[in-house]
Amino acid sequence: MSSIRLQIPHPLEPNCLITGDLEKRAPNELTKGRKLALILHGVFGHRDYLFQKRMAHRLPIDTFRFDFRGNRDTPGTWRIGNFSSDVEDLRAVVAYLTSDLFGYEVDLIVAHSRASIVALRWMCTSEEGRRLRGFVNAAGRYRMERVHDRDNLYAPQFASHGYYTWKATVAGKATSHHIYPEHVDEFASWDTSYLKTQVPPAVHVLTLHGLADKVVPPFDAILIAKAVSGRVPGTHSLKLSENADHNFVGHYDEVVETVLDWWKELEAGSLKDGIWEVGTPRNKL
Repeated sequence: MSSIRLQIPHPLEPNCLITGDLEKRAPNELTKGRKLALILHGVFGHRDYLFQKRMAHRLPIDTFRFDFRGNRDTPGTWRIGNFSSDVEDLRAVVAYLTSDLFGYEVDLIVAHSRASIVALRWMCTSEEGRRLRGFVNAAGRYRMERVHDRDNLYAPQFASHGYYTWKATVAGKATSHHIYPEHVDEFASWDTSYLKTQVPPAVHVLTLHGLADKVVPPFDAILIAKAVSGRVPGTHSLKLSENADHNFVGHYDEVVETVLDWWKELEAGSLKDGIWEVGTPRNKL
């Protein structure tokens, strides 16, 4: 396998290059017509954090993971509620990798947290998305209004400064973003109801969620399961991890192994709607 650093010109933002890593399983073979998996990071993340890099090295097809605008090595403006900007980034990446230059066919998306929200919208509103075979939703949010659960955290700085400063360490570097009240409202108003009717009928979805998640309530995984189950021939599998938190810290290998086992069942045509258990993937709800 070979790793190639790509910098993809953004069609909507001059001088912005989307930085990512392409992992090729067969370095000497042409990419035209080959299947590709996209691995997408969540808020305050980057292409190598959590389980993303080890997932890229274990999946049996070529993969590409990248930094969304305003994260790590991709320049641009970030704000908490600007999901449409991330959808534009994903469209730009897909257009580049499926063009004559590479000729890939996007077959699988593995998305964590914020990226799940973004990639689900892309999947339901693009021709390439409707041709996916697999989608992995790791800790994605369904009830967007529950972002207001954190209002008590934001309130003191909103009152004193007009914004909240969110600090984190990203790729070993201290970073921060300002969160404004209107951007929290923007986040809360992002519509997810379309999942009940617009998820492509043939795509297979795996939802992973930790029961110790304090960021996105685990019940959101149940609501997503209800929204996207019952499609034919597509399926939905739900895997709950008892002790995992929002970022699956300490459970990266579990995430990777679950995705690999589920992908094998997808390839074999054996998936059905239900709870995913190792060794018993066909259990019905």
